[in-house]
Amino acid sequence: MLVDSLLRLREYRVPQCEIVELRLFIYSSSSPSPSVTRDVEEKRYLTLRTPFTLGGRGVFLFPKLIVAILATSPALLQPKVIIELIGNSLEMAGKQQNWVLMVTAQSPTNIAVIKYWGKRDETLILPINDSISVTLDPEHLCTTTTVAVSPSFDKDRMWLNGKEISLSGGRYQNCLREIRGRASSIEDEEKGIRIQKQDWEKLHLHIASYNNFPTAAGLASSAAGFACLVFALAKLMNVKEDQGKLSAIARQGSGSACRSLYGGFVKWVMGNDVNGSDSTAIQLASETHWDDLVIIIAVVSSRQKETSSTSGMRESVETSALLHHRSKEVVPKRILQMEEAIRTRDFPSFARLACVDSNQFHAVCLDTSPPIFYMNDTSHRIINYMEKWNRFEGTPQVAYTFDAGPNAVLIARNREVASLLLQRLLFFFPPLPDTDMDSYVLGDKTILKDAGVKSMKDVEALPSPPELKDNVPSQRHAGDVSYFICTRPGRGPVLLADESQALLHPKTGLPKKWTSKRIGNPIG
Repeated sequence: MLVDSLLRLREYRVPQCEIVELRLFIYSSSSPSPSVTRDVEEKRYLTLRTPFTLGGRGVFLFPKLIVAILATSPALLQPKVIIELIGNSLEMAGKQQNWVLMVTAQSPTNIAVIKYWGKRDETLILPINDSISVTLDPEHLCTTTTVAVSPSFDKDRMWLNGKEISLSGGRYQNCLREIRGRASSIEDEEKGIRIQKQDWEKLHLHIASYNNFPTAAGLASSAAGFACLVFALAKLMNVKEDQGKLSAIARQGSGSACRSLYGGFVKWVMGNDVNGSDSTAIQLASETHWDDLVIIIAVVSSRQKETSSTSGMRESVETSALLHHRSKEVVPKRILQMEEAIRTRDFPSFARLACVDSNQFHAVCLDTSPPIFYMNDTSHRIINYMEKWNRFEGTPQVAYTFDAGPNAVLIARNREVASLLLQRLLFFFPPLPDTDMDSYVLGDKTILKDAGVKSMKDVEALPSPPELKDNVPSQRHAGDVSYFICTRPGRGPVLLADESQALLHPKTGLPKKWTSKRIGNPIG
């Protein structure tokens, strides 16, 4: 490095000549000042058109640099040789300045079965009650994020689903600040990259993120997004915090994001500390603990909801008496009951708790002034059909839950029930004519095979469910559901092994073209 060369020059001795004083002049313009040119012969300075690494134990970045050696003694040893030595160091640094260091990660979304709704601190995103969620398999619903750092980047930039967005918002800035503050030194000998802990504050980032499911439609896209952002940045910056500490950072981007730092069944502990240090996520059980469960999501609408979760929560906290009764009297008991149901794999209790908590959450929304309507007529029909089926069987077959949107998340007790569930959903909500079944049922398509459905003809031939036989034949609502996603409980975030799955170009750090079909295989 440059400083190593300078230090060696200071110690250099030859007969009857030594370096009395050696000073390094750095100018931000593209040419040396007159005072420097008077003291330094032609070619005793070097102009760099791009940033380079400079420093002893740290990294300093400049857009344009001129470096000159000035000696106070006329007995200076071979000025030309000294300049050449330093020039070689600078040339090496100049070659290194074009590096781009990247990390790509994939994180799941999650669906709460005991809901989080309402904050006691808007800035730190501290909830008014605990919540519990199921992490969904990222093979079917996930966010993929690439984060990159380079001395050639002149500012932080982010692209979401191919469109550049601003990073000026407080939530993004909170996450970036918290991760940068915990960064550690890294060294990549193969690429010749060395970044010291304090240098992360000076380096800029490029971020590209892609959701393979609808954004802002009530499927917790922000949870997956901020969890993936924090996880990827932590890996890039060599942050040595555990997942629990990272969950507290992700929480400051989106509350539910803290739960997406783990797979399986996750509890977000509301905590008591004013600074939010104890408001973190913990894993109750891994995704393999209860792998009988199958999840089918009915995407009723992929449009962005009219009332965001952030504004909806704020209005509920300010106006809903039911919300405060729920958070103080109801949720604490349900949390304990749900934890026990998960521990013992008690599906009837699990289903009952999930359904009543979802319904109460939407009752709180109606109790808000003005009332908030996240569900629509199709959502209500799905609840009605699931309730009839569960009552007909005498024990719950399916749990339903709705977040802040009209889309239904239906949890079947096992794979056999899941095939019966999909048959019912296709009977009540068939696709429009000429619809390709491969585009109507996504995710784990083996459930479709188990249901005995291959084409529209099979859908048209589905019999009326037995729980409706004594009633007037039910109306079928073709086109009311956009599509279904079949999935299951899944793992937490991981790094992607295949560099081709990066969303940013490895040389420029700018976005590549990206489609959902390119989601790669994870590490581990």
